Amino acid sequence: MTWLQLRLDTDPAAAESLEDLMLTTGAVAVTLEDNADQPVLEPGVGETPLWQHIRLTGLYRADADMETVLDAFPSRLLLHANHRVEILEDKDWEREWMQHYRPMQFGTRLWVCPSWLEPPEPDAVNLLLDPGLAFGTGTHPTTDLCLRELDAMELAGVTAVDYGCGSGILAVAALKLGAALALGVDNDPQALVASLDNAQRNGLAAQRLPVALPEDVVLAEWQQRAEVVIANILAGPLMQLSDTLLQFLRPGGTLLLSGLLQTQADELRQHYADRITLRIAAEKDGWVCLRGELPG
Repeated sequence: MTWLQLRLDTDPAAAESLEDLMLTTGAVAVTLEDNADQPVLEPGVGETPLWQHIRLTGLYRADADMETVLDAFPSRLLLHANHRVEILEDKDWEREWMQHYRPMQFGTRLWVCPSWLEPPEPDAVNLLLDPGLAFGTGTHPTTDLCLRELDAMELAGVTAVDYGCGSGILAVAALKLGAALALGVDNDPQALVASLDNAQRNGLAAQRLPVALPEDVVLAEWQQRAEVVIANILAGPLMQLSDTLLQFLRPGGTLLLSGLLQTQADELRQHYADRITLRIAAEKDGWVCLRGELPG
């Protein structure tokens, strides 16, 4: 099916009005994008920050009368919006990225390979991955950093916890690298499905990767049980969840934290300082991975 898209360049002051007009003129979806490479990271609770330069895209059915649609927009709003109407061929957007996703090596042993491609090194530790709708392909710097740390660790027989497991990539990597058991925790049910699917895809028995929503984890059963705890989320949740993450970790165990910028590292290290000493283990593109060993 073919669609038409109306694209407008605007600023925060006009964005809401233009979005409402797109919807009232028949747009079946409206997206807002950064139009000037200006990241917005970790908004506060209740905040909805916007970029200074915004691109709005309204998706219309192919038979929409776009001249009538544009007539409904006040000329003052379109004056500097650089508006254009484009034909958009329908695609399976959830799978469109697959043609650009290739096997990647992390460290010396570990490869992450799309499940639809043959691993380039059959004798390596190959993790076959299909992330589905969950976060975690290995392409983001924070996932990359965590995978390299895991590759460098001796994981034979250990118990691991992957808090915020997403696609399960880190939990499955730990298991493929020798861990005996890995708990995957995520607040998105789709992430739990993806994690279980990827465990099965890699020939891992279901009992080696139990998964749960945060509220369903029985902490008493997991307290001080893990030699390795990994959390690749954001700086704010890493601070809020510090007690929970440390409860999983046994004395002498390793904590890996990522999903934070280098500028956020000192504050996070200070937050944990009275319980565990964290250091920057690795950095990539401004993102860091913190690592520390629990005293014991």
